[in-house]
Amino acid sequence: MQSNLAKSERRNVASGYHFSPEATRNIGIMAHIDAGKTTVTERVLYYTGRVHRVGEVHDGTAAMDWMEQEQERGITITSATTTCQWMDHRINVIDTPGHIDFTAEVERSLRVLDGAVAVFCAVGGVEPQSETVWRQADKYKVPRIAFINKMDRTGADFFRTVEMMIERLGAQPIPIQIPIGSAETFNGIVDLVKMKALTWEDCDFGMEVHEVPIPDDMKDVVDDYRSRMLELIADWDDDLLVKYLEGEEISEQNVNDGLRNATIAGDIVPVLCGAALKNKGIQPILDSIVSYLPNPREVSAITGMNPQTDVMEERLPDENQPFSALAFKIMTDQHVGKLTFFRVYSGVLAKGAKVYNSSTRKVERVNRLLQMHANRREDREVVYAGDIVAAIGMQDITTGDTICQMDAPIILESMDFPIPVISIAVEPETKSDVDKMNIALARLSEEDPTFKVHQDPETNQMLLSGMGELHLEIIMDRLSREFKVSANIGQPQVAYRETLSRHSIVDKKYVRQTGGRGQYGHVCMEVYPIDKGVGFEFVNEIKGGAIPSEYIPAIRKGVESAMGAGVLAGYPIVDVGVRLFDGSYHPVDSSEMAFSVAGSMAFKEAVRKASPILLEPIMKVEVIVPDDYLGKVMGDLNSRRSQILDTEVRSKSHVQVIKAYVPLSGTFGYVKTLRSLTQGRSTHSMEFSHYSLVPQGIFEEVVSAKTSAEDNKSVI
Repeated sequence: MQSNLAKSERRNVASGYHFSPEATRNIGIMAHIDAGKTTVTERVLYYTGRVHRVGEVHDGTAAMDWMEQEQERGITITSATTTCQWMDHRINVIDTPGHIDFTAEVERSLRVLDGAVAVFCAVGGVEPQSETVWRQADKYKVPRIAFINKMDRTGADFFRTVEMMIERLGAQPIPIQIPIGSAETFNGIVDLVKMKALTWEDCDFGMEVHEVPIPDDMKDVVDDYRSRMLELIADWDDDLLVKYLEGEEISEQNVNDGLRNATIAGDIVPVLCGAALKNKGIQPILDSIVSYLPNPREVSAITGMNPQTDVMEERLPDENQPFSALAFKIMTDQHVGKLTFFRVYSGVLAKGAKVYNSSTRKVERVNRLLQMHANRREDREVVYAGDIVAAIGMQDITTGDTICQMDAPIILESMDFPIPVISIAVEPETKSDVDKMNIALARLSEEDPTFKVHQDPETNQMLLSGMGELHLEIIMDRLSREFKVSANIGQPQVAYRETLSRHSIVDKKYVRQTGGRGQYGHVCMEVYPIDKGVGFEFVNEIKGGAIPSEYIPAIRKGVESAMGAGVLAGYPIVDVGVRLFDGSYHPVDSSEMAFSVAGSMAFKEAVRKASPILLEPIMKVEVIVPDDYLGKVMGDLNSRRSQILDTEVRSKSHVQVIKAYVPLSGTFGYVKTLRSLTQGRSTHSMEFSHYSLVPQGIFEEVVSAKTSAEDNKSVI
């Protein structure tokens, strides 16, 4: 059998963009780092005719890894969009990063996608970042198919990876393929839907798919897994259920219908396998995207708030509906300026039209519409419901904003991003770099919602905050290369937090008389700890007009301002509640400013009385280490104040998996240390887990360092 590609001419997809929603698939490729996402994507683009040469991650030629930093490091840093065609369907693809430092790219991509292909390494199985991206997909109810890659690698275990999907992800995987052999004996797959064995040849770059008989020694296991597949999907197709129970012949269409219905409902995950680098197993992925993942009309209609009526409304993926879209990514292009990536949920938009940003309440003009292929652009005249495109011209727009028609406003649900956990101090080398740095940092923070820039009020240092060492390293590299900014960089700093250990009550007056009108604000408040992760709670219990209602927002503003710098070491205060229960005002001297100051002063005094404590970020770390180096790695982790959670022996591959909680401060430089201890044979991943109480010794060091910095500043 020839593949769909080989049967027809490879098409130039740039020529026709208007596909019906039914013939559209918006999908993402997601995975743990080094599982082979980009390699899979490159093959997808080649077999669909989108590109005419396969790029490789290892030699820096992958089309989707277009940034210099991506090509040099062999990792995906930013999500890249493209489009291709298969079986008369248009597939919009977003290739997402696998490294935890760039998880925001995955988050915002999944927000606008209708389906996803989750790629797993057959050797590593379900790894920590796999769990993270899976939870993100669960959050947005994104249907998935799974591809177990690298079946040609030593230690590959398809069936173990399927079991790990159940254990670690809580998923219901259904193998619709099983491998023929593994590692050096991997020779193809058995398609349980078609009941055919599929093989590929190296001589034609995997272009042709060959159907061959199922090997005799696999018939029992094939029959077993086909029965399991049919049992699980029978509930989703009445015709299939009747045939299965009565022992009648079940058609391929019956199976496909059942798989499609159950996948779109989110109840099952069809599982495929192959070896992308060896060009084996990619065409069935494309077939499965079309067959099992939903089109825009098969997912729940997008809903949003009408800002004029405060009523929730639905927008259907129909050209006759009012235009609505969500901006999910901002990027600065040195040639065309600001690029806004957005998903069109309803209606039609033409080049040159004006749109209404309902989030900012501003009207903007769309000068150009672009179909993106990584960093390459193709102009569009019109975009339709279901499209994922970019626009030039919109300036006052940020990630998560809704654009729509002025006469049919709607605000779609935005996105939440994790808070940065690590900071570095940076200063320009020369005066000429100051302005360039400010402009560059503003653009980079606009692009990346998890990158923050702020100035330390005590030291006046410029602090850059991000999700990890690699994240900030990439930022600094971009500052130098793209924006030509020379800067001195300080050592990484931990983003500590402060909170309360008990409640306290204060009665605080702010009174100033400077001749003429004075300032008067009087508040009585209680502060108290609240549940972890809640952040802030403000309760107004003022009765009888003790404080006029127009001053209450000013008090809250003053409290929130004071929360930005704690009383122990100047770190933000989190997970605190404030109950405002009494106070007084002056009919002449009271003002919003006076009550804002009074609120700030009262809050700080109350915090000091409430036994404040210091919290540090804790990372969840997973290390895969060969048996020979286990002792060295465990010893090093213990020296970093780690809490070992579990060790798992993988006897077939002679490696062990260590799971641990490690304070962020203990992870600095870990990559180099681990490489040195294990001669480069170990891999690891980490992600932010939670904040925890700082040990007394570390607490004293942090506070002492802060005090020393303040003393030095006062001397200067």
